[in-house]
Amino acid sequence: MQNPETREGIKIGLKENLALFALLVVVNLFVGSMVGLERTVLPLLGEKVFGLASASAALSFIVSFGFTKAIVNFLAGQIADLIGRKRVLISGWVIGLFVPLIVIWANSWWWVVFANVLLGINQGLTWSMTVNMKVDLVTANERGLAIGLNEFAGYIGVAIATVLSGYIASQYDLRPEPFYLGIGFVGIGLILSYMVKDTGKHLKLQSQQNKQTGLDQPISVSNVFRQTTWKNKTLSSCSFAGLSTNLKDGMAWGLFPLFFSSAGLAVGKIGIIVALYPAAWGFFQLFTGAVSDRIGRKWLIASGMWLQALSIWWILFTGSFVSWIIGAILLGLGTAMVYPTLQAAISDVAHPEWRASAMGVYRLWRDSGYAFGALMAGILADVLDISWAIGLVAFLPLLSGLTTVFNMKETLKIKIGKTSYP
Repeated sequence: MQNPETREGIKIGLKENLALFALLVVVNLFVGSMVGLERTVLPLLGEKVFGLASASAALSFIVSFGFTKAIVNFLAGQIADLIGRKRVLISGWVIGLFVPLIVIWANSWWWVVFANVLLGINQGLTWSMTVNMKVDLVTANERGLAIGLNEFAGYIGVAIATVLSGYIASQYDLRPEPFYLGIGFVGIGLILSYMVKDTGKHLKLQSQQNKQTGLDQPISVSNVFRQTTWKNKTLSSCSFAGLSTNLKDGMAWGLFPLFFSSAGLAVGKIGIIVALYPAAWGFFQLFTGAVSDRIGRKWLIASGMWLQALSIWWILFTGSFVSWIIGAILLGLGTAMVYPTLQAAISDVAHPEWRASAMGVYRLWRDSGYAFGALMAGILADVLDISWAIGLVAFLPLLSGLTTVFNMKETLKIKIGKTSYP
C-alpha cells in the first residue's frame, strides 16, 4: 500500500508515527491499571467488609461496570468524531479520578457500585481512544500488531495493579491503602494524555486513500449497528466472540477470588493467581496480534476461544496452587489469541469513515459480556455453587469458537480499499 504524505507532513505507518504510538502505549498501561486496582480487592471487600453473602450482590459492581463501559464504548466513537479523540481521552481521565476516592469513602456497597459506573465511563472513553488512535496511525497490515501492543500495555497494567493492590491489602487492609494507587494512576495518565497529539489528520488521510472505492459515502449509525451485530456474519461472529470472552472474564473477575479463598488461599496468593491471568493475557498479545497479520484472523480466534474454555475447566478440576497458576497462564494465552485479533478483524472490514463506530458497536457487545458474565455467574453461584457457576460459563467460549469456524470469513484476505464487507 502506498503511503502518501499530506502538506502537513502526516504519514500513515508505525515507524512514521513511532513516538506518538509509543506514548499511547504508555497511556494505556495506566488505563489498564485502573481496572487491576479492583480485581483482587473488590470481591473480597464486598464479602468481608460489607458482609455480602449473595454472590449476585457481591458481583453487582462488575455488572455496573460492564454495562456502563459497553454503552460508553458505543458512544465514544461518535463523540470523538464531534470533539476529537484527544479531548475524549482527557475527559475519561477526569472522570476516573472520582473512582478511588469514592471507594475509599464509601459507607455502603452501593457507593462502590456507583464508583464502578464511573470506572466504566473512564475505561470506555480512554481505552476506546487509545485503540482508535493507534489504528489511525498505522497501515492495514500493521493493525494486528498495533492493537496487540495496545492490549499488551493495558493488561500488563491490569496485572501490575492487581499484584500491587493485593500485596498492599495483605500488608495493611482492603481499603483505603490499595486505592491510593488509583489516585496516582489518574494523575500520571492525565499528564501523559495532555502530551498526546490528536490523530484526526491521520484519520482524514486514511479516508482520502480510500476515496477511490466509493465507500467514503456516509453510513448511518443504525446501519453500522445492524452490520456489526447480525447482518454481516463476519462482524457478528466477532461481536459474539468478544461478548463470550468478556463474559468469561466477568465470571473470573468476580468468582476466582472467592473460589480460591474458599480453597484456603491467603489474599497474597490469590493476588498472584488472579494477576497471572491478565499478565499472560497482556504478554502474549505482544505476539498474537502480529501473528494474525501473518497467518490470518479466523483460526487464531477459534482456537483461542476453545483454549479459554479448556483452561477454565483445568482450573476447576485441579486443586493445587501450581496447577492453578498453569491454568491462569493458559487462560491468559487463550484470551490473548482473540483479543487483538478480533479488533484487527473489525478494522479489516470497516471503512475508515465508519471504523470507529463499528469498533464502538463491537466493544458495546464485547464489554457487555462483563455484566452478563457477572449476572450469570452470580445467579448460578447462588442457585448451585461457585464451582458449578465457573464450569457452566466455560461452555459459551466453546460455542463461540464453533460459531467462528462456520460463520466467519477470513478478513485478512480482504483487499482494504476494494470492499467493505467480506
